[in-house]
Amino acid sequence: MKNTEEDKSQDAIFYIVALVSGLFVGGIIGKGFMYIPIGGVLGLLSAVTFIKFIVRGRHNEEV
Repeated sequence: MKNTEEDKSQDAIFYIVALVSGLFVGGIIGKGFMYIPIGGVLGLLSAVTFIKFIVRGRHNEEV
């Protein structure tokens, strides 16, 4: 049971980093304020993809 709680807390770290990075990249583009939330959404989507396919797959190989 403890492993799933640790996995959830690590997932939150990935989501926060991806959201902040996406917002930052959206702001850097400089085409307007509309790209900041779009960058945040794309950052969250990349975090979901990263967690579902790369992180989970690596964990299953170790067990």
